[in-house]
Amino acid sequence: MRLTLEIWRQKNGNEAGRFVRYDMEDVDHHMSFLEMLDVLNQRLIAKGEEPVAFDSDCREGICGMCGFVINGRPHGDQPLTTVCQLHMRFFHDGQMLRLEPFRAKAFPIVRDLAIDRSALDRVIMAGGYVSVNTGGPRDANDILVPKTSSDLAMDAAACIGCGACVAACPNASASLFTGAKISHLGLLPQGQPELHLRALSMAQQNMTEGFGSCTVIGECAESCPKGIKLEVIARMNRNYLGGSFAYREQASGGGAG
Repeated sequence: MRLTLEIWRQKNGNEAGRFVRYDMEDVDHHMSFLEMLDVLNQRLIAKGEEPVAFDSDCREGICGMCGFVINGRPHGDQPLTTVCQLHMRFFHDGQMLRLEPFRAKAFPIVRDLAIDRSALDRVIMAGGYVSVNTGGPRDANDILVPKTSSDLAMDAAACIGCGACVAACPNASASLFTGAKISHLGLLPQGQPELHLRALSMAQQNMTEGFGSCTVIGECAESCPKGIKLEVIARMNRNYLGGSFAYREQASGGGAG
């Protein structure tokens, strides 16, 4: 299979970038997308040229490291699929593919297709944890969790933090990501003591990092490779408002005693 690639090349975040065209011959349809780029890089190195920089780690759709825009869609056109799990059999002979990094103020470009996603880590650090007593393990039946809650929590916990939701959103909002991280803890009994503080802290860090506001366009959920639903944003907003009212009452002296 023959492909034409237009790839964004940029040495670092301070220099201007541009699209560079590469013709790929004899692409095996059994290859994954990243394996195809590995072959391209081997050929570039053999010619004494700089290889294309892109992020990857597990290459199993688990870690969230991979991800760039393929023909205008984060992770490409295949639903519920990360770039590392995208295979060349989904493309046709002679097709042109334009590859560029996830673009957002909070995702500075490191080089070529590689970006700095550490803003998402800092959002998690702001409140993505639970404070529990440590010691001997407790019996599994000590804390009963309704199945509906556990199912919803597991659905939200499926978020891998790849950043596709941010790249897909016209506002570069990270609300789907933040909502998922707030939901998967807040739906469980262990996450209740810090429910409101978590929502306030993570939402504030979200804004500090420069992510945009959510206007519920829905592109984030459409592009999410793990199928995170928009309902996590509604849950985040509900927890945030609840926390705002609670702390406002405390500040005004209401609810004392």
